[in-house]
Parts: sequence; structure tokens; C-alpha cells
Amino acid sequence: MATIEERISTYRTAPFDARFPNTNQTRNCYQNYLDFHRCQKALTAQGKEVSVCDWYSKVYKTLCPISWVKRWDSQIESGTFAGKI
Repeated sequence: MATIEERISTYRTAPFDARFPNTNQTRNCYQNYLDFHRCQKALTAQGKEVSVCDWYSKVYKTLCPISWVKRWDSQIESGTFAGKI
């Protein structure tokens, strides 16, 4: 059985997610972006290793346009991001 680190290292593209069955993957992109930041926040607060959150990062980087990610990152830094993290 492959470990999480091995699965992440061999990761190629976003797998099928039953929560988002349609071809429009905008919500999938946004949800994985939120999940990545929530995962990091929760594990950091517990003092645990955050490398398991890399899965969400790779998925949203595959699905999301770079311009969206840059805008969301700058909004998080300035405190104006609309999502709940």
C-alpha cells in the first residue's frame, strides 16, 4: 500500500471527485483551495506536519487559473478574502 507521500509524488492530475460531477470545475477548484488552507491552519494549530495538505494544493493548482490563485493569495494576505478558512 502506497503512503500519502508516495501518492502525492506520483500525482499527475486531479482525480474524479463525486461532489463535482459536471464538466465545470470552478467549484472544485475553489473548494480544494479552501481545503488546503483549512488543512494547513488546523494542522499548524495542532503542531502537526502539514505535508499531507499538499494533496489539496496540487489539485487546486491543476484546476484553478493562476490569476485566481494569485488574487486569492493577495486577498488572504490583506485580510479581504471572502471564504471561511
